[in-house]
Amino acid sequence: MSTRSPLPFDPIGRAAEIWSERIGPSTTMAAVTSVMRVQQILQSAVDTALRPHNLTFARYEALVLLTFSRRGSLPMRVMGDRLQLHPTSVTNIVDRLEQDELVRRVPHPTDRRTTLVEITDEGRDLMKRATESVTEIDFGLRGVTERQTQQLTELLGRVRHAAGDF
Repeated sequence: MSTRSPLPFDPIGRAAEIWSERIGPSTTMAAVTSVMRVQQILQSAVDTALRPHNLTFARYEALVLLTFSRRGSLPMRVMGDRLQLHPTSVTNIVDRLEQDELVRRVPHPTDRRTTLVEITDEGRDLMKRATESVTEIDFGLRGVTERQTQQLTELLGRVRHAAGDF
């Protein structure tokens, strides 16, 4: 993914060695630093795959969420809960998607206080094309097996659960 040459050594491994010598046990520091670096790598790969579709990952996630819903629409509050975003962020995402005619705001049929966000046919088509782009690169997750990917998801899920994420 990077245009620069790889280093001839693992800088996180080297930092862990120095940390151990000067500060103390480095296992957690190395793990967290590795997760942060991998997040950067994955974000770059996904951004690169979504750029030709004029989407950010947040906007892509919103389109996917809407296609997963039974009716192709959800209240903005529910979108925020599912995407784990602040209401202001959801509003900004929906504003941009609506501007690009990928979603539309519609009144809730039974609750006048609620506005639904509904995916358009153009939004569904774009989501399909964007999904092909990100799955073609495995969302940037390279170098691990299917089983290791499952294990990684499980381990990260434990961290998320312990933090109260779900």
